[in-house]
Amino acid sequence: MKCYVCAKQGVDEEAVAICIVCGMGLCLGHAFKEEVLVRDIVDWGLGEERVEYPHPLPRFICAECKLAIDQRKKAEKR
Repeated sequence: MKCYVCAKQGVDEEAVAICIVCGMGLCLGHAFKEEVLVRDIVDWGLGEERVEYPHPLPRFICAECKLAIDQRKKAEKR
């Protein structure tokens, strides 16, 4: 598979990752690696506890999807 962004620019570069959102093939130069915190709510019978696990979940994302997700995060903070 080839990097989609590079192919649009006329460059022949192999993809090393796939965007988890849109499925676009990405080379090392166009892939963004993000880490997602793994959280859970555990019901102990006497109440719930929010648990955050120590090892994050890695994901790869393209620049366009990263921009879309980041703008959503900014709007939620308002």
